[in-house]
Amino acid sequence: MRWDKDVSRCLLFLVRRYSRSVGHSALANRGQPVIRVSNSITHLGRPKEGAKPSQLLSLPPFPGHPLLGKKAATSPDQPSRHVTAISWIKYYFDEIPGSVIQSHFNKGLVQLEFNESSTSKEGQTRLLRKIKHSEVMEVGARVYVPISVAETKISKRYDVIPSGTLYPNADEIAYLQRLVFYKDPALIVLNKPPKLPVKGNLPVHNSMDALAAAALSYEYDEGPRLVHRLDRESSGLHLMGRTEESISHLHLLFSNAKRSKSLSKAWNDACGSTYQRYWALVIGSPKEKEGIISAPLTKVLLDDGRTERVMLAQHSGLEASEEAITEYRLLGPMINGCSWIELRPHTSRKHQLRVHCAEALGTPIVGDYKYGWFVHRKWKQMPRVDVEPTTGKPYRLKRPEGLDVQKGSVLSKVPLLHLHCRELVLPNIAKFIELHSRKTRTRCLNADNCSKPDLLRFVAPMPSHMKISWKLMSSYLI
Repeated sequence: MRWDKDVSRCLLFLVRRYSRSVGHSALANRGQPVIRVSNSITHLGRPKEGAKPSQLLSLPPFPGHPLLGKKAATSPDQPSRHVTAISWIKYYFDEIPGSVIQSHFNKGLVQLEFNESSTSKEGQTRLLRKIKHSEVMEVGARVYVPISVAETKISKRYDVIPSGTLYPNADEIAYLQRLVFYKDPALIVLNKPPKLPVKGNLPVHNSMDALAAAALSYEYDEGPRLVHRLDRESSGLHLMGRTEESISHLHLLFSNAKRSKSLSKAWNDACGSTYQRYWALVIGSPKEKEGIISAPLTKVLLDDGRTERVMLAQHSGLEASEEAITEYRLLGPMINGCSWIELRPHTSRKHQLRVHCAEALGTPIVGDYKYGWFVHRKWKQMPRVDVEPTTGKPYRLKRPEGLDVQKGSVLSKVPLLHLHCRELVLPNIAKFIELHSRKTRTRCLNADNCSKPDLLRFVAPMPSHMKISWKLMSSYLI
C-alpha cells in the first residue's frame, strides 16, 4: 500500500508539472496575460493585438520652396528656404485639421523614402524610415503617410439638388450659395457636387450658370459666368468670373493655346504655375506607378448624330484630332480591385481624364459607364481577400458602422462617378488687374492688395460618396 501511494504521488507531481509547462508555453505563444477590468470585475486576459499594417499614401515629390500659393516666411526664426515635414503635409492636405497630422507624427506613422544603394544599379532597394515633424524637406523627397490621415467626417445629411424651375426659387438660390468656396472682386470658386449640370439647355433649368445669375451676383449688377466646365457627374473646384476683364483673363488662362496677354513677368510666372489636380478611383491599377499620357483625342457621332463620344485618335490622318496630355500618379496599393490615382491635366479637352484612364491606362474610373461599361460588367463589386503589399499578409474590406454604402460609394449597386477636382492653383486675378489698371499703373494705391500673394491655391474636400469609398478602402481586417 505504501508503494502504491508513492507511485501515485509521483504521477500526480509529473502531471502537475506537465500541465504547468503546457500552460506556460501556451501563454508564451499568446503573450503575457494582462489585467483587465470589465463591469467592475478584475480578471486576466489576452493582450491586445498590435496595430495592423497601414496602407500607405504617397505624396508627390517635394517641389521645393517657396510652395505655390503660399508666401515665404520672413521671420528670422523660420528661414524662407526651409520647409519642415509637417508644413509640407499640412500644405498638401490643406482640408485636414493640423491636429490630425500632428497625431500621426506623434505615433511615428509618417515615413520618408530613401534608397539603399549597392554596387549595381539593380541592387537599389526602396526603404522607408520614420521622420520627425521638424525635419527639413529636400527637393524630390517623397513622404508616405497612412491613408487614414485623409479620412474626414461624413455627414449623414445628404444635400439634395432642388428640383429645377424656370426661375430659380429661394431653395435653389440658398443651395448654390452654400457651395461657394471662395469669393473676391474678380472670381468665385465653388465646390461643385456630382449630378449638378454646369451648362443648361431648354430642358435643364437648375444648371450652375442659370442658378449663378440669380444667386451669386451679390453686390454686382450681373451674376458670374462660366470660364471652364466640369462634367455633370464629376465634382470639385469650379471657377466663375465676375467681371468682363477677369473672364477674359481666365478664358485665356485655361485655353489650350496658352496665349495670355503679358501683363508683367510676375503675371507670366503665375500663369506658368497654374494647374489642376484630380483624385479618382479606378478599376484595376496602372502598370507604372506614375507617368505622362500623351494621347490625342477625337470625337465621333453616334445614333445619327444624337450622341457624341470621345475616343483616342488612331493617327490615320483622316480624322480631326486634338492634343491631350495628362500626368498621373498612383496614390496607394490596389484594394478590392480598385486604386486611387492623382491626375493632372496639361490640356483641357472634353472627357480627357475619363478617356485617358479608360483607354490609355486600361483602368476606367469607378462609375464611368460611358467609357468603362464593359469593365464594369465584369468587375465584381463584392469584398474579396487581397494582399497587403508591405507585409504580404491577406486583408479584406470591412464596413465601418454608420456608413450607408448605397449612397453612390464603391460598394453601391450603381456607384457614382469617382472623379473629383481636388486642387487648383491659379494667378490672383484681382491683384494683377488692380496693379495694371490705369489708376495703379505707376504705383500701387492699395497697400493691402500689393501684399497679397501672386498665386491662389484651393483644396476642396471630396463629396460624400467618395469619402465613404475612401473610408472603406482604407480599412481592412486580417
